[in-house]
Amino acid sequence: MRIEQLRQAIASTAQSLGFSGTVLLSGREEELILEAYGHANMADNRLNKPDTRFGIASGCKLFTAIAICQLVEQGKLSFESKALELLQGGGLAFPLFSPEITVHQLLTHSSGIGDYFDEETMDDFAELWKAVPMYTLRRLEDFLPMFQNLPMKFNPGDRFHYNNAGYIMLGLLVEAASGMAFSDYVEQHIFLPCGMQHSGYFALDNLPANTAMGYIEQEDGSLITNIYSIPVKGGADGGAFITATDMQLFWDGLFNHRLLNEETTALLLTPHIHEDQDNYYGYGVWITKLNGEVYKYHVMGFDPGVSFRSAFYPASGVTFAALCNRSKGAYQIMRTVEDGLDDVDTPGD
Repeated sequence: MRIEQLRQAIASTAQSLGFSGTVLLSGREEELILEAYGHANMADNRLNKPDTRFGIASGCKLFTAIAICQLVEQGKLSFESKALELLQGGGLAFPLFSPEITVHQLLTHSSGIGDYFDEETMDDFAELWKAVPMYTLRRLEDFLPMFQNLPMKFNPGDRFHYNNAGYIMLGLLVEAASGMAFSDYVEQHIFLPCGMQHSGYFALDNLPANTAMGYIEQEDGSLITNIYSIPVKGGADGGAFITATDMQLFWDGLFNHRLLNEETTALLLTPHIHEDQDNYYGYGVWITKLNGEVYKYHVMGFDPGVSFRSAFYPASGVTFAALCNRSKGAYQIMRTVEDGLDDVDTPGD
């Protein structure tokens, strides 16, 4: 499949899905495909553009992991540090959590702590805000009452259990070790070195220009915005807004060691824990292997009104991103790309 054929295949999938968002495919040396579909704001009839900002939900857990790794490089903490010792020094209490939880276990979703949104038992993120108004969640500390008194699910290190609360704790560790607000730290020490000028942790009630609204489809087919369905400001477990091109810049910065040295980058990308079948988890990043070799490093995010996938394919040097302001669509676009990717001749091959 040639690039133009792949472009047509993506367009066909986007049309069949009613996909709303942007799709980026880049080779080692140049951009191959950058397309936008659908509306950023339906009320104003404002279309998505190649440089529109989108929320990426949990897709930015990798930013949190990199922030932790940077602080490890600086000697401010270690992967084997006991998390509660570091956090309780700042006056934060987790009475039922094991004192043996390490930074490594939080990074790999193996800490065993209770989660404020447990994906093993819950399926509607928006249900959370019936008890806790979403507009009150502006700082990492605001999430604590939702999980800090929960019991442990299992002993630290016993197994993988995807956990948002664990990444809130990691964000608190970033704040404690750096002396900066988490979002400020990521914007200064991750986005800025990568040249991600259009990305940030923006509040829903103060979004900058050229940002897509998230839309949720109702049972009758109508669409409503997600402004009452997600926290008003994202944090360490998800919720940044980025552009497709900024995501490509991020992967480039990571693999060219503008964020971490070679040794720490390798540790970040190590398959630390087996999730299922060919899927593993490093530090904040999913890793898929085929025939024993890494096929892709990837991140994903799902919220009401948000669907996101991005990947780097090491064999070809291709970067992919699909950012969507609906609750689904990015995965199907990724499948279309991967079905044709092996046959695409990319510059630099």
